[in-house]
Amino acid sequence: MTSAKGKHVLVTGGAGYIGSHACKVLSAAGYIPVTYDNLVTGWRDAVKFGPFEPGDLLDRDRLDAVFSTYAPIAVMHFAALSQVGEAMHKPGKYWHNNVCGSLCLIEAAVAAGCLQFVFSSTCATYGEHDNVVLDEDTPQSPTNAYGASKRAIEDMLVNFGDSHGLRHVTFRYFNVAGADPDGEVGEFHRPETHLIPVMLDVVQGKRPALTIYGTDYDTPDGTCIRDYVHVMDLVDAHVLGLKWLDSGKKSRVFNLGSGHGFSVREVIQHSGTVTNLPVATVEGARRPGDCSKLVSGSVRAEKELGWSPKRSDLKAMISDAWRWHQNGHYER
Repeated sequence: MTSAKGKHVLVTGGAGYIGSHACKVLSAAGYIPVTYDNLVTGWRDAVKFGPFEPGDLLDRDRLDAVFSTYAPIAVMHFAALSQVGEAMHKPGKYWHNNVCGSLCLIEAAVAAGCLQFVFSSTCATYGEHDNVVLDEDTPQSPTNAYGASKRAIEDMLVNFGDSHGLRHVTFRYFNVAGADPDGEVGEFHRPETHLIPVMLDVVQGKRPALTIYGTDYDTPDGTCIRDYVHVMDLVDAHVLGLKWLDSGKKSRVFNLGSGHGFSVREVIQHSGTVTNLPVATVEGARRPGDCSKLVSGSVRAEKELGWSPKRSDLKAMISDAWRWHQNGHYER
């Protein structure tokens, strides 16, 4: 394995939630993260750990110029549209941005001789497998354009591996939560749809109430159960994935999750413990496509990458998110 010192890594979406945390961890590991972002959903203020190169994934000339300038040893690809609800109603937007943009990026990387690729995928590629522990061999049957676009990119990486020797590590992950414990970067979406930040908005009086979508599921308290993984645990895995490739190992797919599920009501209960403030709630109908329970099997990542989630308990995730929520914000 070569030394990380001074090696550039191109981080697409590095101004976004997960990408900015990845840049921090990459920098701490000795790499130089180069953020490539069009700031449609990312924030300029989140770019703190390396150079910023504004650009769109569909702009091949701009990508070629950035690859030429930095000669990165790898790509870490986070940039994507990711709102499932929007994907249900505007599938063309997701196929165009996520798939066409990724194809342009992959072709540019191959042309530049950058043949190591760490890809941010999703458990949404599995589709509806209710109340089972999902592992990497679970059949993929996405039910919306977001999950389908990510699966298509996974297929692309396999094809380019066969034809051009592009090696990839693909991470399919579950509900990402929390924030940088140091408070340098955090979660900030506009609009915000994720449970924990929406809940903390309610605590701060920025929203009147949190809607619980469905209270009649076949779970102990009637609300959906999901697997939450701390964002810092998640990006630690991405650096391990980069080292996996840098050591010459073959392409591989890994699930990332805590292996434990928490219901919506459990998350709300823990919020009160952390903030000492109540969460106003209203009960709503189930959302189409929501399963009662989704939990990750991450045994492969633990055995082969040596990864283990260290901060992915609800108290740590909500505490870190609450600290950021009180103090952090970005301006473009």
